[in-house]
Amino acid sequence: MTMGNSIRKTSTAWLAIAALLLAPAATRARGLGAIPLQSAGSQQDAQDAQDKEQEKREREQGAKELEDEKREREQEAREREQEKIERLQELYDDGREDLDEDHYDRAAAKFKQLADMNGPQSDAALYWKAYAENRLGKRDTALATIADLKRRFPQSRWQKDAGALEIEVRQSTGQPGKPADQSDEELKLLVIQGLMNSDSERALPLLEKVINGSASPKEKSKALFVLAQSGSPQAREILGRIARGQTNPDLQRKAVEYLGLFGGSEARKTLADVYASSGDASVKHAILRSYMIGGDHERLFSAAKSEKDESLRREAIRQLGLVHGTSELEQLYKTETSPDVRREILQAFFLAGDSGRLMQAAQGEKDVELRRAAIRNLGLIHSDDSGKVLQEIYSKETDHEVKAEVLNAYFLQGNAKALVAIARSEKDPELKKTAVSKLSLMHSKEGTDYLMELLQK
Repeated sequence: MTMGNSIRKTSTAWLAIAALLLAPAATRARGLGAIPLQSAGSQQDAQDAQDKEQEKREREQGAKELEDEKREREQEAREREQEKIERLQELYDDGREDLDEDHYDRAAAKFKQLADMNGPQSDAALYWKAYAENRLGKRDTALATIADLKRRFPQSRWQKDAGALEIEVRQSTGQPGKPADQSDEELKLLVIQGLMNSDSERALPLLEKVINGSASPKEKSKALFVLAQSGSPQAREILGRIARGQTNPDLQRKAVEYLGLFGGSEARKTLADVYASSGDASVKHAILRSYMIGGDHERLFSAAKSEKDESLRREAIRQLGLVHGTSELEQLYKTETSPDVRREILQAFFLAGDSGRLMQAAQGEKDVELRRAAIRNLGLIHSDDSGKVLQEIYSKETDHEVKAEVLNAYFLQGNAKALVAIARSEKDPELKKTAVSKLSLMHSKEGTDYLMELLQK
């Protein structure tokens, strides 16, 4: 190649490049290749945006975890408080049972323990302690206990009962109560009950005397029952006064129960008035249970919607479940924002036997914890449909905890066949282990056969 040719070729190349540079952008792209170029500044901006997005996600996740922890702590605190209340109530009920069985020494010891714990039943515990001491013939001790009640709880609704008991103690000889005394009380009540059938006007004042006096709790409850069974307006009026709190809280709650059991629309109106005016949560709980006994969907729904006290809302929701108020529960579930309350509604669907709505929540609920609650409740419903839904959920689910909840639901159903099928096919070792663990507790032939099969491998 001559030098001239070389120069000409080089010149031609430079001319081609120059032509491309002067050509339109599209032509340059075809000629030189469309190589995407990004400045260092643009790259940094993109990285900064990614970092900010990641930080935002981390902050949101951190906030969610803190909120979850807070909710768990609050739930644990509520559960501890509820456990304490239940322990106190159990001790109180045990003491009352001892009174009914004439075990006055045991009753006095339990009521002393309860009074010393300074719980909500302390005033009632002091009254029944004094009552038991009087029955044991411990006159001075009983009077001292009554004085303690008056001093510590001057506004207590047990003051009237304590006054009647004090009069009886001071008039007594200080001797222990005899079985004949109890028989006399029972005999008197039988006579009064007979009078109610023949001459209720004469019997009603006698019943009131038993209720307002210092009779045993069992006899007072019987007198109230006789009163509630009467259909007379006077008897209903007396029962209404007791339900409004004219006597001690024990009798008030019992009157509320009997109004729900024996009363009609007027009785439910009385209960509604008491509910609106009472500040005693235990009385309100009793009224909600009476609404359930009377099948009063409307008032239960109203309490479930508007009650400010969460424990009362939960009670109303539970009672709605027991009266099969599924349409009301569905309305509540759609509008409720509290996960805890929604979980209670799912439990109420179970109480109502509404597997259909539980299936909907188990499949479509966005909140994972609520889905798990729905699945758990489905496990308590033994039906082919619920089993099929659980199978469908398990096959599609990716969340490990939800799948574990399905296994637990199968266990609750006693569905060994489904657990064996999963244990055979599951690739996840932890889930397989969970399925096998559940099978080991079920004592079913199908499950046992599979376990033996595993041992032989």
